Amino acid sequence: MAKAKPVKKKTGNQQTIWILLIVLGVGLAALVWLIVGSGTAFIESKKQFVIEEGATDKASVVNRLKEAYVINNGWMFGLLADKLDVWPRLKAGKYEVKNGESLLSIARKLRNNQQVEVKLVINKVRTKQELARLISKNFAHDSASVLAFLNNNETLKQYDADSNTIMAFILPNTYRFYYTASLQKIFSKVIEAHDAFWLGERTSKARTKGFSPLQVVTIASIVEEETNKNAEKGNVASVYINRLRKGMALGADPTIKFALNDFGLKRILYGHLNVVSPYNTYRNKGLPPGPICTPSEASIDAVLDAPNTNYLFFVADASLNGYHHFSATFAEHSAYAKQYQQALDGYFARKNNP
Repeated sequence: MAKAKPVKKKTGNQQTIWILLIVLGVGLAALVWLIVGSGTAFIESKKQFVIEEGATDKASVVNRLKEAYVINNGWMFGLLADKLDVWPRLKAGKYEVKNGESLLSIARKLRNNQQVEVKLVINKVRTKQELARLISKNFAHDSASVLAFLNNNETLKQYDADSNTIMAFILPNTYRFYYTASLQKIFSKVIEAHDAFWLGERTSKARTKGFSPLQVVTIASIVEEETNKNAEKGNVASVYINRLRKGMALGADPTIKFALNDFGLKRILYGHLNVVSPYNTYRNKGLPPGPICTPSEASIDAVLDAPNTNYLFFVADASLNGYHHFSATFAEHSAYAKQYQQALDGYFARKNNP
């Protein structure tokens, strides 16, 4: 009968080696996961963050990303960034990280300067101060430096503009830049869009009416503030064009609000008309020195395509529907104005005594 072979028992050394291999394998897997697995610490689908000029060193960046909950492991990220030579190449700017992105991917993004574009969305802007705040909110410029740029006639010469006319070059639109874009770059691109807008037919139409693009935009800015109804903007424009041609004062209430820097005024009273300002179109004949807001394309085209009318006056419709009555004579205008005033008084009486 054959004898059974004795089973070899593992020695203590062999067991230790196996344990070490298992631990090493688990540790290596954990390390790989830390590098290529999800390295983000936020719950949103994506997150943007800014690295400011002068804060591109390792400690500042790692702290910034940790405090903003962009990354979940500052030590590992710092180590990876060291190995990838991120710090000498890193540039200030705005970056975007998607949820679940790895620390390796984030480090490479910073090393390769893969910044996200910043949108400058301009709708209706009334003042240079408002524009300065909008730019400072989106870019690496404080509002004081933007306002200084907009008030520097020497700087604005490069755009054939001055501190009064520069706002005529600002068209409502969406512009794209990087966070650190210089003010020169921002305004050069905005003014390129303005120049393209005025190429060809619009400039010809302006000349036909006897106006420059600046004058058209200035009239359009008043039209923009007078009505939200595109269907009647042409008639509103015709009133101001007729007044200009007759040598009358424009008498535009929105210019008084601009002169007073009080855009919440509901009624313009006689006392308001005494404000001393080149934008007071009751006291000064002709156009103000620049636009009182950034008018829409519809308002600009309404001026260029304004119909030939004999209208010299307009007043809000007594039905308070947002439209206006247009008149050629002051007597007719006065009758409509009386109806509107009575309707307005009734509205406020009902509002105050429900």
